[in-house]
Amino acid sequence: MRRAAVVVIDACGAGALPDAGEYGDAGTNTLAHLAEAVGGLDLPVLGSLGLGSILPLRGVAPAAAPVVHGRLAAQGHGKDSTAGHWELMGVVSEAPAPTYPAGFPDEVVDALRRATGHEFVANRPANGIAVLDDFGEEHLRTGALILYTSQDSVLQIAAHVDRVAPDELYAVCAAARELVDVGRVIARPFEGRPGDFRRTAGRRDFALAPPRESYLDALRDAGVAVHAVGKVDDLFAGRGIDRAHPGATNEAALASTGRLLHELEGGLIFTNLIETDQVYGHRKDVDGFHRALREIDAEVGRWMAQLRRDDLLIITADHGCDPAAAHSDHTREHAPLLAVVQPDRPGFRHDGALADVGATVHRWLAGADAAGLPGRAFI
Repeated sequence: MRRAAVVVIDACGAGALPDAGEYGDAGTNTLAHLAEAVGGLDLPVLGSLGLGSILPLRGVAPAAAPVVHGRLAAQGHGKDSTAGHWELMGVVSEAPAPTYPAGFPDEVVDALRRATGHEFVANRPANGIAVLDDFGEEHLRTGALILYTSQDSVLQIAAHVDRVAPDELYAVCAAARELVDVGRVIARPFEGRPGDFRRTAGRRDFALAPPRESYLDALRDAGVAVHAVGKVDDLFAGRGIDRAHPGATNEAALASTGRLLHELEGGLIFTNLIETDQVYGHRKDVDGFHRALREIDAEVGRWMAQLRRDDLLIITADHGCDPAAAHSDHTREHAPLLAVVQPDRPGFRHDGALADVGATVHRWLAGADAAGLPGRAFI
């Protein structure tokens, strides 16, 4: 039985897509601008695989013998995790998901009040940490939940764990999922005192289910088990996934992935590493972003020692979050591609579509191409 692992380093973009200007993201390049900001990236394992062969990166030289490497481009709309992960597995967004740059309309907020019995404050695009500083004390005093959005198609609701139990917050977000046509509704429990509010690991995403079959469905139809690590299960609303594994933090997701590589005899591991986006990318914390990448780099080195004959490891991303951008939201960028094939095969460059990942994984694990799905297998 063959195994494959697809590991998404969230928001780790590799240069602006041709239409990035339409999103306000012309000239963005998360990896390159991060490398400049920290004085050079220290990523020996990813560098040896060919990260510096994909694009010029300060501190990461081109590899002497790179694995399969290149850049992948979105064919559909959007620049968020849902659009990126869906497209990696062959679901291309045909139209942009609705966004609310002025906050949600009164009729939406009124419907939320009626459905949940809660009042809401904020209702504006906001940074997820700044909005806690701005409205956290009012929330604690009044009980009104903090409602906010971003440039992406999301509705986010934050509540302090001492004021609203996480299960109640999840119920509110489930109700919002039924009412609002955004790509994702995200529950954001937080803790701490005024001036030191911190989001907990209890985030939960309530995403729309993919509107049509993905490579995950095709793999299950072929009898291949699909294991989701981190928010992948939420992003697909459970569709096409056999089992979900912990991954609310990078530490947890890396541990789950390593354990599955040790235990599984066959199937797909589909992992999201969230902190390069959620914790560091949106805050423009370049040192934290680099530290997270170094931790991932070290873990990839340990995974390399666990790979078996006929294993496939793909490392990629879903979008960017360029620290040099004028805003703090996601950026419309290529995703880097590194693909390790066991037994060792000569590497080559592959520049293609995000859906090429799903096509390749399906061919590798099911032994055939999936009819009717986009993407071109590169192995």
